[in-house]
This record gives sequence, structure tokens and C-alpha cells, in this order.
Amino acid sequence: MAVKLADLEKHPTIRAYVQQADANLAAMGFTEHGFRHISLVSSIARNILLRLGHAERQAELAAIAGYVHDVGNCVGRVNHGAAGALLVEPVLRELGMPPEETALVLSAVGNHEEEVGEPVNPVAAALILADKSDVHRTRVRNPEISTFDIHDRVNYAVNKSFLDVDEKQRLITLNISIETEYTPIMDYFEIFLDRMLMCRRAAAYLGCQFKLKINDVLLL
Repeated sequence: MAVKLADLEKHPTIRAYVQQADANLAAMGFTEHGFRHISLVSSIARNILLRLGHAERQAELAAIAGYVHDVGNCVGRVNHGAAGALLVEPVLRELGMPPEETALVLSAVGNHEEEVGEPVNPVAAALILADKSDVHRTRVRNPEISTFDIHDRVNYAVNKSFLDVDEKQRLITLNISIETEYTPIMDYFEIFLDRMLMCRRAAAYLGCQFKLKINDVLLL
């Protein structure tokens, strides 16, 4: 029987890795990277491939990659993609995933960081787009607005973020609403420009254009 997302969601090792990864990032002052984030990324990655006409099994693999993509943070933040791939492989083997499918999941997990990653296959491309589109105030942990750093300000200012996939126009658009009383729009580009350029490459791999729209203004 094929390995499903549900198998990873209930696996005690994966759950422990996710919890520790998020705890580590909380201690470092990073935004939320726990079950909310990975569940959303998983869902978006699946939807991207389904909307673009990819096989359901490939979309399931994208959902699995989305769910486990950040577990490497339980080892450390630097190169957490590669670390995560190494942590996930024994679990996928234990569950009986075929090596060819495992390889796709591992390559996606290992290539989702903007510093070192590339859209090397459709699963990786979908994961990149899904991961980089999750910008929202619910990710901010710091309760004191007066002490926000730029990452807190930008995430807190975003009250809506939606990745729209137009399969007919072959267009993927990230629609964001920013409350500019919390941060100027330029702050978004200061910290996320590399991510948006990575999204452009990922969309191109899938045969699409990538657009960024902030407050109904097309900016990229």
C-alpha cells in the first residue's frame, strides 16, 4: 500500500522532530515553524500540482514533502534542508515507500532553502512555492509589538496571503495584503526578495509565470 500523508502525520518520530524543530526556532526568535506551518505548506504543495494537471500520486508526494520539510531544524537552522532529508529517509524506508518516491521527497526537502536550493523536480518546485508563500501574522510569536524585528513586523503586517494557481494562463500569483501602518511594503522586499526570485524559478520549472501582488498592485 502506498505511503500517504496521514502515515507521516501520525508517525511519532516525525511528530517529535517537528515539535523540537519548532521549539528550537522559538528559542532563536524565529517565526512559527510548527504544525500550522507544515500542514499549510503540505496542502498548498498538493494543490499546486493538482491544479496544474500532475498525477495524484505526485501531488501526494508533494504533500508529504511539505509536511516534513522543516524537521531538519531540530538539528540546526543552517542547512536544515539537507539535515531534514537525512532524518526523513529512515522513516520513509520504514513505512515502505519505494526508493524512487523517497528520492523525490528527499530532493524536495533538501532543496527548499533559498540559500542553496533549486526546483529540481515538480515536487521540489511545488514545495518551494508553498513554503515561501506562507507569510502571515499568525506566525509571529512575540507578543510585544514595540520589540518586533523586521521579520516580526513584516509577518504581523500581512493579514492575508493566498497563492492563486491559474492553470489555463499558466500563472501562479502570490496575493498579499499588508497593513502598512505596521511596516512599509519595501520591508517585505528587503527580507523576502530572494524567496520571490526562487518562486519565479520554481514556477518556471512548472511551465508557469510567477507574479507577486501586494495590496492589489502587481509588483513582480
